Parts: sequence; structure tokens; C-alpha cells
Amino acid sequence: MTDAKTVPLRATVAEARKAPLPPGRRSSLLMKHGTMELRWYAPRGEDPQTPHDQDELYLVNKGTGQFRCGAWRTPFAPGDMLFAAAGETHRFEDFSDDLELWVIFWGQKGGEKV
Repeated sequence: MTDAKTVPLRATVAEARKAPLPPGRRSSLLMKHGTMELRWYAPRGEDPQTPHDQDELYLVNKGTGQFRCGAWRTPFAPGDMLFAAAGETHRFEDFSDDLELWVIFWGQKGGEKV
């Protein structure tokens, strides 16, 4: 059974927008359970992120632009889901000033191997 005091069962956009950024991080932590982390990411101007050591999914809440992952580049809009494998160079490019993303990290370091 999940302990609701340590793992919330629900995260809202309103809470995410107010969540503090921990020192050295570009995203706010909203939930954690095992290897899974739910974060909120809202870059402004440019996206300076570097590859992560876990697989990740982005769910676009607000904003538009281009998502680059390795040699691949694709447009995105609200409601789109984007994937970046662990260790893959990725970033958001040419994005609107209102970009807001849910980010889910999970799995072992190095990502899941298919």
C-alpha cells in the first residue's frame, strides 16, 4: 500500500507551477516512488539540459516548439508525449515562452535495454 504522506496520489498543474526548484536542478520534484520520479519542467529562453542516466517521458502541458533527440527532430504541441532514452542528447528548441512539461523518469541507470 502506498504511503500518501511520502508519495502523493495526485499532482496538479497549480501545485507544479508553485513547486520550488532544488539547488542544481532545472525541474521540480512532485512525486517519487522507487525509481520513478514525476517532475515539472518549464524552461525559459533556451533548454540547456544534458543527457540523463534514466529513460524519460515528457508530456507537453502547454507550449509548442521542436524536440531534438539525437539526430531526430519533431514538432510538439500540448497533449503530445515525447521520449528520450537514457544517455541520449536531447533538448527543446524554438519553443514558445509558455512551455510547461510533465517529466517522468524511471528505471535503472543506463535505461531499459530492448
